[in-house]
Amino acid sequence: MSDLTTPNPEGLERLPLHLFSERAYLDYSMYVILDRALPHVGDGLKPVQRRILYAMSDLGLSATAKFKKSARTVGDVLGKFHPHGDSACYEAMVLMAQSFSYRYPLIDGQGNWGSADDPKSFAAMRYTEARLTRYSEVLLAEVGQGTVDWQPNFDGTLEEPKLLPARLPNLLLNGAAGIAVGMATDIPSHNLREVARACIHLLRHPEADVAALMRDVPGPDLPTAGEIITPAPELRRLYETGQGSIKQRARWSLEQGEIVITALPYQVSGNRIMEQIAGQMQAKKLPMIEDLRDESDHECPTRFVIVPRSSRVDVPRLMSHLFATTDLEKSYRVNLNMIAMDGRPRVMNLREILGEWLDYRRATVRRRLQHRLDKVLERLHLLQGLLIAFLNIDEVIRIIRTEDEPKAVLMARFELADTQAEYVLNTRLRQLARLEEVKIRAEQASLQAERDALQATLGDPGRLRDLIIEELQHDADAYGDERRSPLVEREGAQALNDTELNPSEPVTVILSQKGWVRSAKGHDIDPTTLGYKAGDGFLGAARLRSNQLAVFLDSTGRAYALPAHTLPSARGQGEPLTGRLEPPPGASFVAVLGGDADGRWLLASDAGYGFMCTLSDLFAKPRTGKAVLTLPAGAQVLPPVCVPGDAAGLVVAVTSNGHLLAFPIADLPALVRGKGNKLIGIPAAKARAREEHVVAMTVLSAAAHLVILSGKRRRKLKPDELQRYVGERGRRGTVLPRGYQHVDGLARE
Repeated sequence: MSDLTTPNPEGLERLPLHLFSERAYLDYSMYVILDRALPHVGDGLKPVQRRILYAMSDLGLSATAKFKKSARTVGDVLGKFHPHGDSACYEAMVLMAQSFSYRYPLIDGQGNWGSADDPKSFAAMRYTEARLTRYSEVLLAEVGQGTVDWQPNFDGTLEEPKLLPARLPNLLLNGAAGIAVGMATDIPSHNLREVARACIHLLRHPEADVAALMRDVPGPDLPTAGEIITPAPELRRLYETGQGSIKQRARWSLEQGEIVITALPYQVSGNRIMEQIAGQMQAKKLPMIEDLRDESDHECPTRFVIVPRSSRVDVPRLMSHLFATTDLEKSYRVNLNMIAMDGRPRVMNLREILGEWLDYRRATVRRRLQHRLDKVLERLHLLQGLLIAFLNIDEVIRIIRTEDEPKAVLMARFELADTQAEYVLNTRLRQLARLEEVKIRAEQASLQAERDALQATLGDPGRLRDLIIEELQHDADAYGDERRSPLVEREGAQALNDTELNPSEPVTVILSQKGWVRSAKGHDIDPTTLGYKAGDGFLGAARLRSNQLAVFLDSTGRAYALPAHTLPSARGQGEPLTGRLEPPPGASFVAVLGGDADGRWLLASDAGYGFMCTLSDLFAKPRTGKAVLTLPAGAQVLPPVCVPGDAAGLVVAVTSNGHLLAFPIADLPALVRGKGNKLIGIPAAKARAREEHVVAMTVLSAAAHLVILSGKRRRKLKPDELQRYVGERGRRGTVLPRGYQHVDGLARE
């Protein structure tokens, strides 16, 4: 087919289906983009919003007029300018009236216009009434002053403005949101005074960049008083690229130990917040909260009280968790996409937005001044003809009385223009009195002065710039207010983990010889008295809190960790650890540890090597654990020893041949993992043949006594008696007296 369209005998146009579909979809897409979803940089409005405001202005619903039923306004909008659904039109009208949705509302509503908890709860249009706000004058005050282009309405019977002559960049002040075909816009609101200062700065310094403008516009200013916590570098990147995101967080304070939330993020419902927190409380995920109350009223629209369970609750950490898990902190996408002055949609940065709007404002002010100048020149022209007629009043009266065509005679006799002659003929006789000459000349002088000023302003870009600056400053003083959403840099929100969320209760974790584990409430339990399966018995126990991790060490030197509150109760015989953990084949569990995460422990092998580490170094979430203690060939893991806080303590190790060595604990370095350092010297040949190995070790505080256990014998060494065994770390040590050379264990008292 050579042509896209082929006529047929009936005169119908034929078009391939794929081309017709493509063209129809593109036409629809452009309609949605330009005439429905995206705002214009000039007045910051979508077509439906522009038509609502113009229709209300046409109805005389100014800020000082009486309220009128919303149904009347919607009817005028639909019947004259916007032939679409009434519900969509009314919802657009409601949005412009909600102070919690618009930073500077354009419509003053009377009745139920929704609430921050439920913006869609507004009453039907037959019940509500509306008029324009004072701020709407910024958009409408200059409509009748020759500042706008007009276009026919949908049926060609009326005209409507293509754009409104905004005296402020309303697009940034109130923001916009919309979804078109293939593109969307999300523009946050800003503070009027800040944006006006930025415009003035750009007028005075046309070369200013985004960084310079951000000194006046540091960030968005949303309708709610929550804190904007987006870091300054991210805000700058947002304003430089036109895309990014911002975060807003609720504001809170402490009052007599209670957390009081006084401001929520934008578009966040207080009821939703209460439901989210209450849901976590019911699920027992917030044990540190005792009560939750909503004390909001007319005086304090937002006041939610959270009562901590005790004064020991870490309130900042709790709030960080709530920010991370509820809508008390919310992120908003920013996409500065709008219809530019050339009629095309474009994502612009802050400098481009203000620059385009100022170009629009210059053109608007120039058109307004030119329109006024034309009116002044026209009036001066008429006054000139009237003054000629007044100075020749007798002749004028004679011509009017005697001539059949007085207009033509007047034009010829006094060289008057057609409009001047017509104005003279339409002038009342009383206006030709002698006193009128003074009034005519006074009006002439006033208009001539105004003409000169207008011509001077139009002919001088500097004067035009100063006029725009003066008007911007005036509007900023008239309609501006203080920033509502403070800009504060905060640390990122972080949710509490399961360990922090569980109540802190004393528990004892018991490990059996066969690797079975259970947990008993309290620290006063004697684990040796519990019942064990046949062939099994007590191996070790750890006393800790229920919100802490229990650490298990296996025979290969790997460490594992499980939350204590998840372990089975000691009322039964527990369950095997292998059901939860995956040790290497042939490995068995040799010890259980617990306590504070920063508590110090001594890990060692019976080959005489070891090191100190903190309990947190042993935490391992994977089921397979992590390698901590490296064992020499044939060596075995010794039971770990808790290290007291005394820096002057001693490490004591004894071998199977009765060699005992004590050395200062400060001589043993701290490691995270590895073989460790030599604790006591064992001849290499004996170590390889396993003829000698470490049988026990302990850590003593400065004033503790060492107890040596050998069979049924028990010998206590006082601190002064222990000094004969003190030496350098890694030495052979001193042989114990006869009868104690086969040591079964060491203890401290």
